[in-house]
Amino acid sequence: MVQYTNEGDEVLKAILSRGEVFGEMALLGEEKRNEVALAADTVSLCPISIEDLQEMMRKNRDLSLHIYKIIGWRIKKLERRLELLFFKDAKTRLLAFIKDLAHENSTIQNNQTIIKHHYTQQDIANLIATSRPTLNILLNELKEDGIIEFNRGEIKIIVY
Repeated sequence: MVQYTNEGDEVLKAILSRGEVFGEMALLGEEKRNEVALAADTVSLCPISIEDLQEMMRKNRDLSLHIYKIIGWRIKKLERRLELLFFKDAKTRLLAFIKDLAHENSTIQNNQTIIKHHYTQQDIANLIATSRPTLNILLNELKEDGIIEFNRGEIKIIVY
């Protein structure tokens, strides 16, 4: 999801994965969407009006609980991200990002955590609010310290 500044600059806010919901804030009264979704790959969308979704939620308690869990999870993730941005340095933000990636999508091979991802270094830099050159320096520091190995599309956590 991206948002555009008044100057027309694109700000990356989140990268959604398969099965994730977009636009759920309309349930909480958001009338004007400030974000747009851009597809990095082939996607399937299931658009639904707020009125239809509200009606489905009234009729299906499990769906309602699931949607509210999604909203709660998003708010919690946003609060954590804000805390990191306000109170932590870039290296700590990067480590938290890698840890979150590991929890969301990783496998264990030879006592190493393998994270397959589709992020560019610029995407990661944007998500942790740093510059790409700074991110590159931090990734190389973590590599030199024996904490991670990385290449395009994969991060191996050596020390977890």
